[in-house]
Amino acid sequence: MYKLAVKTDFIAQHFLIGGDWGSENQRHSHHYQLEIQLAGKTPDNHGYLMDIVKIKDYLDKLIAHYRDKTLNDLPEFKDLNPSIENLALILHQGLSRSMHDIETSELTVKIWEDEIASVAYSEE
Repeated sequence: MYKLAVKTDFIAQHFLIGGDWGSENQRHSHHYQLEIQLAGKTPDNHGYLMDIVKIKDYLDKLIAHYRDKTLNDLPEFKDLNPSIENLALILHQGLSRSMHDIETSELTVKIWEDEIASVAYSEE
């Protein structure tokens, strides 16, 4: 099994809701690092598993929706805590919808909110 990864970053703001998390309940920014990993078994006749440029385009279009925004203000986070776990799920869903023309046996979204905390999401 081959695994291909593409990484990017963006800055967005959020504040956590539904609990007492101290300063995390106040609006603040994160410099998110986002890595997607795609798996597949067979490279094409050129030796490529997938077109990295095409994947990067999908990723850039998706991230443009979140870049420099407050996650709490976006419709997908209505009544939803904008935790890193929920962000990973929402990004995974967005990429799954947009990359329907790319054959992959697995898509994993991993997002870091700082140098020590990350979450990865993939479908079973």
